Amino acid sequence: MSYAVQHTLADSATLEGTSLHTGEKVSLTIKPAPEDHGFKFRRVDLDDQPFIQADVDKVQTVERATTLAEGSVKVHTVEHVLSALTGMGVDNALIEMDANEPPIGDGSARPFVELIKKVGIAPQNKPRRVWEIREPIYLETGDGTHITILPSRTLKVSITNVGPEGRFTQYFSCEVTPELYEKEIAPARTFVYYEDVKPLLDKGLIKGGSLESAVVIRGNEIMSKEPVRFPNEFARHKALDIIGDLMLAGMKFTGHVIAVKPGHGSNTQMAAKMKEEYNRMRAMIPPPVMLPEGEGVLDINEVQSILPHRYPFLMVDRIVDLNSESKCTGMKNVTANEPFFPGHFPGHPIMPGVLQLEAMAQVSSVLMLRKPENQGKIGYFMSANNVKWRRPVLPGDTLIIETEILKMRGSIGQTSCRCLVNGEIVSEAELKFALVDR
Repeated sequence: MSYAVQHTLADSATLEGTSLHTGEKVSLTIKPAPEDHGFKFRRVDLDDQPFIQADVDKVQTVERATTLAEGSVKVHTVEHVLSALTGMGVDNALIEMDANEPPIGDGSARPFVELIKKVGIAPQNKPRRVWEIREPIYLETGDGTHITILPSRTLKVSITNVGPEGRFTQYFSCEVTPELYEKEIAPARTFVYYEDVKPLLDKGLIKGGSLESAVVIRGNEIMSKEPVRFPNEFARHKALDIIGDLMLAGMKFTGHVIAVKPGHGSNTQMAAKMKEEYNRMRAMIPPPVMLPEGEGVLDINEVQSILPHRYPFLMVDRIVDLNSESKCTGMKNVTANEPFFPGHFPGHPIMPGVLQLEAMAQVSSVLMLRKPENQGKIGYFMSANNVKWRRPVLPGDTLIIETEILKMRGSIGQTSCRCLVNGEIVSEAELKFALVDR
C-alpha cells in the first residue's frame, strides 16, 4: 500500500447533453462526497432517487459500453466519467443524473475533465489507500484479448488496438497522471465500425450517435466532423475505457496495464479478477485479537507452568479466553522463524497439519490440567477423529485454537477443537486424552 490523502471535488458541477445509446437528454451533476465514499451514481429522475455503487459486482452488460444495475435500476455507459474522475485524481464523488446514461459529448472524456477542472478538487482528511500490485495478474479471453497487469510503482497503460481484419492496429503507452491524462488520453473519442452501426441500431443502441459524438470507420476511411486528434486515437480511447472499467475493482492501484485488443467485457472481467486478488491479499492481514480481562488470560509463563512442552514443540503462545469450565481459546503466532518451515516446504512454507493438531491438543491440555484434581498430570493422546484440514496456514498468520470438553470420565477426556485464521476454519478434530501422573 502507498498513501496520500483522498480528494473530492471542491464544488458541484453540471453537464448537459444527449446520451449515446438511448438518445435521451440528460443533465449530469458531479458532487463532492465524503472520505471512503468512492464513486456512486444516483438516478434523480426516479421516485426514490436510488444509488448504484460503481463496483464490478454491479456490472450487468458490457456491449459497446459498461452498464451497472441495482435491481431494475440501471446506469449505462459509465466508463468515460469514471475514467475522467480516476485520471484526474478524484477519489470520492457522487454522480447524479436525470436519465439512465451520461451525456456523450464529443465521445471522449474531455467534457468531464473540463467539468472537474471548472470546480477543482479538494484534499480530504483520510489517507488514500493505493494497492501496489506486486504479482502479475493475467487474463486471456477466447477472442484473442490479453490483459496483463505487471508490478509498477506508478499507474501505466500500454494498449494495442486491433480492428476487424487487423484494420487500424494501433499502439499507445502512457503513464497515468492528471497532467498526462488530460493531455494524452481524455481527448480520444469513441469509435465504431460502419458495418456494426446497423446491428447496433437494431438492438436499440447508439440512438444518440452522430459524426460529432463518435468516429465512424468505413473500410479504411475515417468518417468524422473533424480529423483524428491523434494518429493512434483509437488505441488512446481504449486506454481511456480500460482506466474507467478497471476502477470498478473498487480501489486505486499502481501497476503496468498491458492490453491487446481490450473491450468492456474483458476489462470488467479483469476488474473482477483484481477485486478477487485484492480481497485474497487483504485476508492475509490478521484482525486484532481482543483479549478478555481477568484470569481468563494466561501469558506464556503461565502456559509453561501448566504444560511440559518447550521449544521447539510449544504450540501455544497465550490463552486468550478461559472463563469457562469447559471451553478454552488459545493463540499461536505463526512466524517465518518456525523451525519446521525450512523443510516444509522450501520456497513454499506451510505449517504442518500435524502441528495444528498438536496445538489443539496443547490447548485442550491447558483446559483439563487447570482443574485442581488434574494438576501435576500430563495428557497423552489416545485418538484423533474427524480430522479435517481446510486451507494452508502460512507465515504471518495468527492461529486461534478453540477447544471444548465433550466428555470427561475419570482420567479420560474428549474435546472438540478447531483452528481459525482471520475467522475462517483452517482445521478441526475431535481428540481423546488420557491424563496420567508425570
